[in-house]
Amino acid sequence: MARVTINEERCKGCGYCIDVCAKENLYIDQGRQNRSGYNVATFNPDQDCNGCALCAETCPDVALEVYR
Repeated sequence: MARVTINEERCKGCGYCIDVCAKENLYIDQGRQNRSGYNVATFNPDQDCNGCALCAETCPDVALEVYR
């Protein structure tokens, strides 16, 4: 099973990664902010990530890494 790590300090909460995730493994955590004040994307490890890496390819801030 694949997993996604998110560099929260780079994330600006744009949601592009969430839009492209076919498995709906990512979400914006409204209760979690980085030092810049942005609500950050969060990976849900309970879902079945297929490791497609579309989230990482879509991220304009290069904040995601996918491990297969």
